[in-house]
Amino acid sequence: MAYTYAIADLHGRHDLLMAALERIEGANPRGGKIIFLGDYVDRGPDSAQVLETLMRGPDDAGRWTWVCLKGNHEDMMVSTLGGPDEEWWLGNGGVATVASFGGVIPEEYLAWCRALPTWHEDAQRVYVHAAVDPSKALNEQSEAMLMWTRYGEEYNAGYRGKHVVHGHTPHKDGPVLFSERTNLDTGAVFTGRLVVGVFDDEIPGGPRSLIEVAA
Repeated sequence: MAYTYAIADLHGRHDLLMAALERIEGANPRGGKIIFLGDYVDRGPDSAQVLETLMRGPDDAGRWTWVCLKGNHEDMMVSTLGGPDEEWWLGNGGVATVASFGGVIPEEYLAWCRALPTWHEDAQRVYVHAAVDPSKALNEQSEAMLMWTRYGEEYNAGYRGKHVVHGHTPHKDGPVLFSERTNLDTGAVFTGRLVVGVFDDEIPGGPRSLIEVAA
């Protein structure tokens, strides 16, 4: 069996990232795919370390594939840094990100964030930071939808027969599991609790299991 693991909204919590990777490795030494659903930066103390780890990639690329999606906080950072709207980003957690870099964010980190994809699709599911509009093809989705839109609390629709896996909308008691979508954002930067979704690549629908790590 092949498995995909999804991790949402790290927000500078490198400790939780490393704990999650250790648990995933322990659960499946054969390897698989890990999809990071965006919002790596802001609010937490170690945004620089989170980006360094993700940019470096897996230690064993022969067994593990990592897919990193862009979240709205990466979008805020790269679109406002050095411009007239920079204070908007800084006030939404960007101060902590700048501090984690010692005051200046190197261009290579910004370039990596700019180039991140905004969605990932496999045979059973669509992975995205925020939301997806089922009336439009994936390559026709707006960035506002993919990175910024919030689903209604009881919204339960997937994407053209596929389950949608996302973050962006925090629930401290999450994850929130519906038959057609899974929201993995547990507000880890504040709760100290990160939940990884484990998905069977051969079976449609929501997670087969969950892996929880806590600080």
